[in-house]
Amino acid sequence: MNESPLPFFASGDDPGASFVDLLRRVAPDHLPASDLGGGTRSTPFEVTHGTTIVAIRYADGVVMAGDRRATAGSTIANRRMEKVFPADDYSGVAIAGAAGPAVDMVRLFQVQLEHYEKIEGELLSLEGKANQLAGLIRANLPMAMQGMVVVPLFAGYDERRGHGRVFSYDALGGRYEEADFQATGSGGVHARNWIKAQWSEGMTRDDAVDLALRALFAAADEDSATGGPDLIRGIYPVVAVIDRDGYVAVPDADIAARANVLIGGREEGAGL
Repeated sequence: MNESPLPFFASGDDPGASFVDLLRRVAPDHLPASDLGGGTRSTPFEVTHGTTIVAIRYADGVVMAGDRRATAGSTIANRRMEKVFPADDYSGVAIAGAAGPAVDMVRLFQVQLEHYEKIEGELLSLEGKANQLAGLIRANLPMAMQGMVVVPLFAGYDERRGHGRVFSYDALGGRYEEADFQATGSGGVHARNWIKAQWSEGMTRDDAVDLALRALFAAADEDSATGGPDLIRGIYPVVAVIDRDGYVAVPDADIAARANVLIGGREEGAGL
């Protein structure tokens, strides 16, 4: 059984709390932005993309949601893609863009936060987590220049401030805190416009979950790459809630019931 030996460090050569820095030293090829030869040419094959994701702040925390469709060009590559993941107990990340690098980035981000907690003996601050994700996106720039762009949303409950916070990014790793909500991906502009018209300060958890679903349904009406609710196959958006009790995925049965109510209202002319 051939296994790579664990790296050893001299007593004065502390690898530090950054798992990414450790990888750069001992296994740089495992980083999300391995050198593929440089250049700015697009990939010679269709890249699978995740599409629309949203994050909404409410009175006690944040709601994150994403549709389930992944596309490769004009083809539906996957109807059940997961786009919302826990980063740790009190934060989550939603992915849009090139699906393969995005999922790898999420896994590395999760390990990075766990590594920091084990080395330092405490959780990284929410803003520190947002900065760590920005660094991973920045490291992905060589792949982004070849067409494999990853643009996630990050959100969580800030125990120090006692409320939820939402962060968005650009392809260069720029990190921006949003006051109330954000949506990105191919249908992001449609979802964002819907949230903007409906969001209000002090929203309840249930109101925020319903608004996230309405926003994704509206995006699916306008954007062919965004998947709407599939009643035949039983496919509905992935939704997670993050508050003082931590990250909780909303059960599929709950989302299905809410989606059927919202769809019924639209059919009766009451709007989404």
